[in-house]
Amino acid sequence: MLSLLTHYTTTLAVTAGIFLVLWIVSLRIRNASIVDIWWGPGFALIALLTFALTPEGALSRRQLVLILTTIWGLRLGTHLLVRNTGREEDFRYAAMRRAWGHGFAAKSLTRVFLLQAVLMWLVSFPVQAAMRSATPATLGFFDYTGVLVFAFGLFFETIGDLQLSRFKADPANAGRVMDRGLWRFTRHPNYFGDACVWWGLWLIAVSVPGGFWSIVGPIAMTVLLTSVSGVPMLERTIGERRPGYDEYVRRTSAFLPRPPRAA
Repeated sequence: MLSLLTHYTTTLAVTAGIFLVLWIVSLRIRNASIVDIWWGPGFALIALLTFALTPEGALSRRQLVLILTTIWGLRLGTHLLVRNTGREEDFRYAAMRRAWGHGFAAKSLTRVFLLQAVLMWLVSFPVQAAMRSATPATLGFFDYTGVLVFAFGLFFETIGDLQLSRFKADPANAGRVMDRGLWRFTRHPNYFGDACVWWGLWLIAVSVPGGFWSIVGPIAMTVLLTSVSGVPMLERTIGERRPGYDEYVRRTSAFLPRPPRAA
């Protein structure tokens, strides 16, 4: 098995290399939104690469983590590909393009693509840690608990995405706020589900010696979703684009699901 340093250096180098290629493509098509589409499949690739780099790891756990990560990553990537096909560049990147002007190419490389490469690598630590160890050879309590948390998160974000897609597909809902289904209990069921997925994968990593330290992965993902590029960035201007959104914010939790507050 590769040394710890060699393993993580390899996965970081491959991840950064792919984001570099994506950056070049984004410049050719003048659309940086492709970086979002790769966010899910990129984790699946890291899982596949780690599976290949860790032949001495417990096979049952390596297979479990590879399957779970691939299912989550391909679902998310497919959802974003379908949603973004035929649309203009996401408003966040369009705003960066206007603000950075001629410096957009260089700044988008470091502040968007390579930054996301490093973040993806950090978040994927539970996937990599869980696959490296040969012990325990069989699945146990933390593995099964992790699968349950993962499944709950995947279900939650998938249902949330489907509900929002159907809502937007109805012309009668143009300009309206989605406050039905899971969106009645949290303004971002997809983000909450994402966080659960990664805490579930971390629980699987906890079952192996030294796996606890990979907690940096779910912590990083949760912070990104709640405090950096998730909730704050998305909601920065949504109140201007969706009449009634301020009232929705007052009665609905931003992240953790709970019954809506009374009006």
